[in-house]
Amino acid sequence: MINPIIEVVKALGKERFTVQYPEERESLPDSYRSMFKLDVQTCISCSACSIICPNNTITMVNILTDKGQKIMPQIGIERCLFCALCAEVCPPKCLTLTKNYEVLEAYDKRDFIKRPEELE
Repeated sequence: MINPIIEVVKALGKERFTVQYPEERESLPDSYRSMFKLDVQTCISCSACSIICPNNTITMVNILTDKGQKIMPQIGIERCLFCALCAEVCPPKCLTLTKNYEVLEAYDKRDFIKRPEELE
């Protein structure tokens, strides 16, 4: 009966692990992968990202750009493993993963499907 009380008293003297989220942020490691970023101007529409994706998360869709109609990757984030194979295989390196994790929350599952215009 005394041991739990002793443990609580010891824990009160230690430093807290809780981070007050909106005001404080944890530092993320360099290898952290979160939201995608697509540079529509440099994308060559090769579909390599779509072919290499192990979960078939990336589909190619038609969009209208200033150069006319192109096919670009649309990403279903709810199924993504964040393995970064798509970013590695991209020839012009226009598809990258950022450390922005705040955009990965939504109340509707349809919000997790990101069109190319939303990945900029």
